[in-house]
Amino acid sequence: MAGPDPVASWPTGRLLSVAARLVEHSWQEFLATRGLTHAGLIALHLLREGPRTQRELAHGAKVTDQTMSRTVERLHRAGFVERGTDPVDRRRTVVTLTDRGRDVHAEALRAERDEPEVLGALRDYEAFRLQLVELVTALGVDRSTAARPDPRG
Repeated sequence: MAGPDPVASWPTGRLLSVAARLVEHSWQEFLATRGLTHAGLIALHLLREGPRTQRELAHGAKVTDQTMSRTVERLHRAGFVERGTDPVDRRRTVVTLTDRGRDVHAEALRAERDEPEVLGALRDYEAFRLQLVELVTALGVDRSTAARPDPRG
């Protein structure tokens, strides 16, 4: 006779840590089969709103200009973006999403919701996503300046 599931007894922090690693691994595998990386997917996501400079993409993705330059190069080679010169400032590179890039981005978003091998078994994707957003927002604020309610009341 098998005993209780030991995973069910883990502290929540441990569950989050293990879940994050497992999801990241399955997500990386999914993206790699489509010629994407995490950084590439974020860049495509930012480009949905319209063309941006590489610097704007780097800022939006919270990576260095150099990292974004490499990411854009890979996306360009895959046919997911086009690069051009900024007509206002010819020193800048403007990046534009291609139809192929739009399609692979949409496929990734669909898979995140619908394919259990990508994100795992979720009963309520939207509720889970909302809780993650709340958690990241709450823990991601600058704690030295943020006014937090006193838990004692």
